[in-house]
Amino acid sequence: MATRYAALLRGINVGGSRKVPMAELRTLLEGLGHDGVRTHLQSGQAVFASGHGDEESLAAELAAAVERHFGFPVDVIVRDHAYLKGIVEACPFPAAELEPKQLHVTYFSAPVTPERFTEVDRAAYLPEDFRLGDRALYLYAPDGLGRSKLAEHLSKPRVNKGVVATSRNWNTVRKLAELTEG
Repeated sequence: MATRYAALLRGINVGGSRKVPMAELRTLLEGLGHDGVRTHLQSGQAVFASGHGDEESLAAELAAAVERHFGFPVDVIVRDHAYLKGIVEACPFPAAELEPKQLHVTYFSAPVTPERFTEVDRAAYLPEDFRLGDRALYLYAPDGLGRSKLAEHLSKPRVNKGVVATSRNWNTVRKLAELTEG
């Protein structure tokens, strides 16, 4: 039986570089043998069903195919429906009371521990805040991600050393859980 997944491509279609047209991404995924392929927005999300592989092998397969086809490397994280649904359900912030632009999830390619973030002076960024989840970080940024000093700090290479990290706003987080359902 096939499992429904979302593929999150990091850093594509931003600022006019690293262009990955969504129609070509869908064709690429279908060419890899996946079914029910759909893309969401232009910022690097695709959903598909697959009866083979696991999250890591599917991510590696897609990353290699993207590099072959488009000529540049792209980090890819693949997560299944159960994980995506769990991320929505485990949100430590009152998502229903917030504007979607105020809440973001950073997905990590591997588990991260609280020790990775001990040097962050959380009080200095208030009212912005973050909480860790399962291979994810929930970020509350009341003025949006573009103005968030905490998001800027959390995206630094020394904080994310050794893992791939890619962020999505709350609308996209919820939509990916919905699109991978059944």
